[in-house]
Amino acid sequence: MSRIGSFLGALVFLALAAVSLYRLLFYFPITVGGHAIGQTASFFAFAAFAALTLIMFRGAATGQRP
Repeated sequence: MSRIGSFLGALVFLALAAVSLYRLLFYFPITVGGHAIGQTASFFAFAAFAALTLIMFRGAATGQRP
């Protein structure tokens, strides 16, 4: 993957991590198919997206594949 692709992927994961963090700080309900999605899912989503962001930014900085 090119450096531009890694950088764009990192930006997407950063945006998703920001949305997950926002939901953790300022609760707003999410319902999928009649089931409420809890804060625990948002925490795990934040942790996963933040880790992927770091991996992708490091790959973009060094030019290596993530």
